[in-house]
This record gives sequence, C-alpha cells and structure tokens, in this order.
Amino acid sequence: MTIVLDAMGSDGRPNPEVQAAVTASNQLNEDIALVGDEAVLLEKLNSIPGDQSRVHIIHAPEALDMSDHIAEARSKKQNTMRVGMDLVKAGEGDAFVTAGNTGMAMYYAKKVFGDIPGVIRPCLCAVFPVRNGQAVVLDIGANAECRPEFLVQFAIMGNIYAQTMLDITNPRIGLLANGEEEGKGNNLVRNTYPMLKNTNLNFIGNVEGKELFGGQVDVAVTDGFTGNIMLKSTEAVAKLIVDILKEELMSSLRTKIGALLAKPAFGKIREMLDPSEIGAAPLLGIDSLVFVGHGRSDARAVVSSIHAAKQAVDNQLLGELRKSIIENIQKD
Repeated sequence: MTIVLDAMGSDGRPNPEVQAAVTASNQLNEDIALVGDEAVLLEKLNSIPGDQSRVHIIHAPEALDMSDHIAEARSKKQNTMRVGMDLVKAGEGDAFVTAGNTGMAMYYAKKVFGDIPGVIRPCLCAVFPVRNGQAVVLDIGANAECRPEFLVQFAIMGNIYAQTMLDITNPRIGLLANGEEEGKGNNLVRNTYPMLKNTNLNFIGNVEGKELFGGQVDVAVTDGFTGNIMLKSTEAVAKLIVDILKEELMSSLRTKIGALLAKPAFGKIREMLDPSEIGAAPLLGIDSLVFVGHGRSDARAVVSSIHAAKQAVDNQLLGELRKSIIENIQKD
C-alpha cells in the first residue's frame, strides 16, 4: 500500500508532513509518497531521525496557498495536489491525504477522479466524539447550498462510512434541526425529512445538538454551511474547556494535588476532545479516497490522517460506497 501525502498543505508546511511521513511509515509499515519540492523535502528529512526507507519523495515544484482559487491553481500546473492525485489516478498510490486548501482539494478531486457514478454532490465527513463513542456528521463544508436530494445522498454515504470505518451495525441516522419534532427546521430540513423517511435507512428523525452529543444518533446530516459552523464551534468549545480546566487545576497547590489524582480521567477527556486524534475528513462521493485535514494540523494530526486513509483502503470503503450508491439509484 502507498499513501500519497501532500507535503505542502498545512500552515506549518512541510515540517508536520515530513515528520508524519516518517512516523506513520514506521507505525504502519507502509510506503508514504511525500509530494513536494525535492530539495526542500530532502533537507527536512535529513534532520529527522528514524527509518526513512519507506518514505519516497515525488517532486512537485509548486504549492497551493490557502487563499488560492481556481485561477491561481491553473497557473500552478505542477502543484502538489495535482501531482499527488495524478499518482493515485495512475495506480501508484491508494489514497491521497492533504492538510491544504479544502476548496482546491475538492476542485482537483472532481477534476482528476470525478464523482462516483450517481453521486450528485460529494461531501466532507467528520467524526465527532459523543457520549459512549463517536458519530459521523456530514456535510461539514463542501456544499454551503444544498437541496434535499443532496442530504439524502449524504445520509446514504454517512451510513456506509459509519458501518465501514466505525463498525456500527445499522447506524441511526438523524437530520440536524432546531427541534426534534417533524415539521421543525427551515425549508431544507422540512423537505428532506419525508425523503429520508422513505428510504431503507434507519432514520430516527430530527435531532438537536443534545441528541448528537448525547450519543443518540450515529450519523447526523446537514448542509455544509451549518455543518462547518458546528464543527468549528465544537472545536472552539472543546479547546475552551481544556484550557479552563488546565488553568483552574494549576491555580493552587490544593488543585494541583487534585489534578494529579484525577490525571487519568482528565487525560481521557483531553484525548477525546483533541481533533488531532481524528486527523482528516474524507471527501465522500469522489471516485477515489481523498482525505482533507485542517490547515493547523500538526505532525500528530497528519499521522492520524494517514491512519484513517489506510483504514479506508483496508476496509474497502470506496467499493462499499460505490455499491451503496448503485443500489439506491436502482431502488429509486
């Protein structure tokens, strides 16, 4: 297996990516194709200890910036995203991972791989920590404007992702809304509800944030605008909680002693709320495996992204998505 990693995606590029490539290749015993400027990457690799025999540099002289749009991307014909995705397209890699510009990742993924036949719109999928486990939330940013049929397909793909990657049997599907009752929500939610009710999915109805984080749903479906705000708000609140706990626990000798006694519990909370544990979000609906991480990803987050990509290859996520989309099109 070869995971293709965009070495020039994150805000701290290429340091997190290079460190992650060495770490992940040793942890997983798999090849990592590191795509970027060869001279720069060689210099970084030479400063990192450890076995680098499974890290291979693929030269790509240009890099996309977070502010780049299609016009800038077209002028950078040898950028790392395009070169890396072309490798996967040519069969020289099994999945592509980047912590770069989400819009450009979507643009090149559609250009290089296209959509799974029958998919109307690909979406970004995130895994949220919830009580007693995890839940899939989609879309988290790929589609700001959605139609009801988009959300139905998001639910279908989220259902497969929960089964394949989280090992959840018959996932409970919820429609994110401002109330649990049928008829709540904006026009998009109200029009989507009967369509989801008419599927073979385990649709449990509308869900609010309390149901999602209470672990009462395995897949929550929404539009990309709402999902992106929810993701960023959740990350911000999680960081606030951890920061306040740390400040308060270090404020006096008495609280420091209490913190020491409760260290295992606090460690578990910090691990659960740390976005670096999840890594990248997959672009579901693209006819390949493409994972997009946060621009602020550190080496640990990139390693988690590579682990997620490997799991998707091992569990044949792409094949399961293709099969599910075809079956649902035939049903319709």
